[in-house]
Amino acid sequence: MESIGGLGAHLAGKMLAEAAVLGMGLNGAHFSSYGSEKKGSPIKSFVRLCAQNQELRTSAQVERPFVIAVFHETILNSAAALSGLRSGGTLIVNTPASPTEIREWTGLQTDTVVCIDATGIALEEGSRVNTAMLGALTQVVSFLNTDAVRAVVSQTFHSKKPAVALANLKTFDRARTELVIDSRAPSTAGREVISVDPAWGYLNAPLGGAIINPANTVEKNLSGSRTGIIPVFEGSKCVHCALCDLVCSDNCLVWDIKVDDGGQWLTRLAGIDYQYCKGCMACVDSCPTGAMREERETPGFADEHRVPLNFKSRPVDGSKIHEPS
Repeated sequence: MESIGGLGAHLAGKMLAEAAVLGMGLNGAHFSSYGSEKKGSPIKSFVRLCAQNQELRTSAQVERPFVIAVFHETILNSAAALSGLRSGGTLIVNTPASPTEIREWTGLQTDTVVCIDATGIALEEGSRVNTAMLGALTQVVSFLNTDAVRAVVSQTFHSKKPAVALANLKTFDRARTELVIDSRAPSTAGREVISVDPAWGYLNAPLGGAIINPANTVEKNLSGSRTGIIPVFEGSKCVHCALCDLVCSDNCLVWDIKVDDGGQWLTRLAGIDYQYCKGCMACVDSCPTGAMREERETPGFADEHRVPLNFKSRPVDGSKIHEPS
């Protein structure tokens, strides 16, 4: 499972392995790989399943998967997302796009591509993306017992609140019926295994562990950290109080200086530079007037409504910091 932190890939893998081992009598193992800052950062969740009479003797990452489940379509921008997919394998993508569009995007013209609008279903049912992806996976993989997986989903969420369990079960069931499957002839050799080696290791790291490279640059793009929800700015409701700017950790809000009829300089919020927005929704939570609201991110929305930050220097006039644009 290829995901970003916050979408529930780790829990989805855990529930799948639990259902397979305890509910279907299979041998199985599950583990995840992620960094220290889990939400918004890349995460991989691995599940190995085999017959009861076969032993699992490794806990290494799955390099040659039969099924790859992509929890966020922007992950497909990395060629490593489809690394090692076996001949006859299946790619499941959380996207409103069609399998044909995904094939054009990834260049995968063989094997099976499955598209499921997991984000849309989760928003409508008040649940999470992970149970929708788990429902699609259960429908696609023939040996998985639907009742066993469904029982684990119910048990996992019922301990929190019965209403939460019901919403997730509805999400699970809808995903099994609303997915779109495009099956084609299997590839001849499968996908190449792409290994992404770390830039630094014990042999070449600087003395003292100091990393001399800058952490951020103006070229950095945080759009891949968003989980399908995006803040939208409505200028007519804004009172320019700057509360959103106080809580924005990535400085993606764009301000401009305007001159009113009396010649007074006014600082006004112009919009959001979505290149640097990771979708934390802190601006939405802090806005007192509803000028910032959250909406589902659709393809092309961020590029169309982005207000680019201006990094060019402006002339200084006395005590004035910036001249009006």
